[in-house]
Amino acid sequence: MNVIQARPVVAVFEVCLRCNSSCGYCDLPLNIGRYEMTRKEIQKVFSNLYQDGLRHIFIQGGEPLLRRDLPEILEDLNAIGYGLTLITNGTLLKPTLVSRLAKLPLNISVSLDTLNQERYHQIRGADQLRLVLEGITHLKDYPHPKYLTCIVSEANRHDVIEVVRFARAHGFMPIVGAYHWDIEQYGKVDMTLQYQRATASKVFHSLLESNVIPRGYFREYVRDNINWLEGKSLEPCDAGRYSLSIDASGNVAPCLALKSAGNLLESSLSDILTRFNRTHIQECSDKSTCNLLCSRVVGSTLRHPTRLLTPRKIKPMSM
Repeated sequence: MNVIQARPVVAVFEVCLRCNSSCGYCDLPLNIGRYEMTRKEIQKVFSNLYQDGLRHIFIQGGEPLLRRDLPEILEDLNAIGYGLTLITNGTLLKPTLVSRLAKLPLNISVSLDTLNQERYHQIRGADQLRLVLEGITHLKDYPHPKYLTCIVSEANRHDVIEVVRFARAHGFMPIVGAYHWDIEQYGKVDMTLQYQRATASKVFHSLLESNVIPRGYFREYVRDNINWLEGKSLEPCDAGRYSLSIDASGNVAPCLALKSAGNLLESSLSDILTRFNRTHIQECSDKSTCNLLCSRVVGSTLRHPTRLLTPRKIKPMSM
């Protein structure tokens, strides 16, 4: 019903405000003393949102695994009925934790931009590549869909194919997107990571030519990146329509790039939706300023049903 009525079905939830990395392309507001909802508040808020038709949550931070009660929160959200995807930098994945997460129908997405230790440190602001690679080994037999996300920047553009082949070799679905900067409130400006669009576009063309990204939505997302980098118009985004963003305090915005319009501890989702600046959202979309995956997936799939053919799990392939 929400899809028919163009109401949110997907939310990005920043479950905590802390992170153990300092990525050059991330300027999400962290460690600034804002309130993090308790487990009980999260359970109440998302129970109400489920009644409002929300069905899938992308759970991120900060680094969500820094929140000690995250497994319990995930269990609560699963009990409500949500489809869940956990987005993590992978540094805190340990065998005991992975075994517990595996009992839930939980997708896991690990962020990895390069296999080069020096460039990893440059991009992520922390020397943690060894921890990430260890975390990935703990996911070897993980029974649910797992994804590996690589953000293309000037620092790692020569590493992208290698990272994608690494993902496929370990049974991960590779997701590749372009570094965005200075888009409304989203994207830190980092001169060492900025690229010429024509140069970055070649990286995505090479992904299509090498056929390393499986058919389906994520291959189409590569094409969306090319269109964005080459200045072509993108189809309307889902922000404030099929998708929205919720921060750790319960503040709701159309997407990560736009300002919040209300707090779920104080107002209902229906009330908050009436406060969204639809003109501003449309202007942002019309400028094709970004192709954030969370704000494109639902509408894009509805317009192109063949994208539903994306495999949920893929067999490991040799590098």
